[in-house]
Amino acid sequence: MAFHDVQFPDNIGRGARGGPRRRTQVVSLYSGREERNASWAASRREYDVSFGIRSNDQLQQVVAFFEARIGKLYSFRFKDWSDYKSGTPSRAIDAEDQVLGTGDGSTTEFQLRKLYGTDEIGFWRTIEKPVEGEHKVRVALDAAEQFSGWSVDYATGVVTFDTAPASGVVVSSGFEFDVPCRFDTDALDVTLDIERNGSISSIPLIEVRGE
Repeated sequence: MAFHDVQFPDNIGRGARGGPRRRTQVVSLYSGREERNASWAASRREYDVSFGIRSNDQLQQVVAFFEARIGKLYSFRFKDWSDYKSGTPSRAIDAEDQVLGTGDGSTTEFQLRKLYGTDEIGFWRTIEKPVEGEHKVRVALDAAEQFSGWSVDYATGVVTFDTAPASGVVVSSGFEFDVPCRFDTDALDVTLDIERNGSISSIPLIEVRGE
């Protein structure tokens, strides 16, 4: 796997369009009823970042980033401004935002994750690329925030405790995160107008898993 631990230019990514995509097979029966099957267990995000380019300097910044990633070859971090926190965008990160699991007295590792919907009817998204920095990842045990005794792997999103949480203890966390993405093209079609201001009609990114 080829991952560069760098973030796509933040100021350009803010103007991106896109979001989660699913793949669902729908078969219409003669009776008028439908049979539906989800081909993917998890969604996959797709973006077009061309909408974030506002100047020729920014265009050159994207071209340089594309060249450094060798087109589709190397994946990277992308900040999805519509969904980059464990809680709502308007609220500060809280150590109780998301439940990671319950202690059993022996398990020391817990994967960061985010719930969409409810426990009964919802989807748990695995978070693999938390953001490093002060208060970017917070952890609590039974609602009591822990300021030591744990660490997080910023490449995988796994939280590891020095001592396994006791049986029945609720492990929770709050965090900021990026989406691991790659370019979904090996070519950038740059257009120059008469004033030599450049634009690119489409710059697709697609989420990758396990990198």
